[in-house]
Amino acid sequence: QVRLVESGGGSVQAGGSLRLSCVASGDASSRYSMGWFRRALGTEREFVATIDWSGAATDYAHSVKGRFTISKDNAKNTVYLEMNSLKSEDTAVYYCAADRSRWTSRVDSTYEFWGQGTQVTVSL
Repeated sequence: QVRLVESGGGSVQAGGSLRLSCVASGDASSRYSMGWFRRALGTEREFVATIDWSGAATDYAHSVKGRFTISKDNAKNTVYLEMNSLKSEDTAVYYCAADRSRWTSRVDSTYEFWGQGTQVTVSL
């Protein structure tokens, strides 16, 4: 079992920045690939970014590419999502997820473990 705890959410004005963190605890969690997803009010959960177990490979949704950066510190069992140039449409609950396959994935059903989520609100 892997437990994921997100932090770093909050309220920010458009154009601002936030950094989300997700700490993983449990069996071999440092060897998992990780993903960030988000769900805005009234919408389906959508893929944001993913990183493989080593941190060498990443993938991003088109809507955040160039503005968001995912990174991983295996020594700390932590994955980060640096979010810059935030827009009102980035407002959502952001979820961290872990996948034992060790490879990047945009598909939420790939991920076996999920955090509780952290709210990000971007105002105009």
